[in-house]
Amino acid sequence: MSNGYAAQNPSKNFSQATFAGGCFWCTEAVYAQLKGVHSITSGYIGGTVAKPTYEQVCSGLTGHAEAIQIEYDPHEVSYEKLLEVFFSTHDPTTLNRQGADQGTQYRSGVFFHDKQQQETAKAVIAKLDESGAFARPIVTEVTAATIFYPAEKYHQDYFANNPRQPYCQAIVSPKVDKVRAAFKDLLK
Repeated sequence: MSNGYAAQNPSKNFSQATFAGGCFWCTEAVYAQLKGVHSITSGYIGGTVAKPTYEQVCSGLTGHAEAIQIEYDPHEVSYEKLLEVFFSTHDPTTLNRQGADQGTQYRSGVFFHDKQQQETAKAVIAKLDESGAFARPIVTEVTAATIFYPAEKYHQDYFANNPRQPYCQAIVSPKVDKVRAAFKDLLK
């Protein structure tokens, strides 16, 4: 593309947002409950290996982050609101780590699809840092979206399909509950 950003192919009237906030099972489950979110795909972005597998990404050697790509209606939910949810549901101050998950594949990242998304992400981060919302500075990377590779089928809708799985109960469910309590106005 001429703008230098990764190809964006959302459905008519929808926009794309791509976020990495640790395990994609958590991030996907958080956004699945928001109005204006049309679809979510768990996958990998930001690495050097074409069509990586989950096992390759977990090795930490491909450079990819576990991420989600959201197709959303900007008339129902703004990109800034999506960012607000993103920063409130993971720790953006830890480099290459979310809870017990460690490695570059669990880094915090905003992968922008256009200049406006880049500017909005940087402004939101600056506002959060200035407000003291977190005890440490935000280390979330803000980089242009590159090729996004969808994860294997069993990773898609993981929380919805496996709500009783121990990891989902211990890690994913509290994040979903947090969004339900803090963002009632954004719920479907």
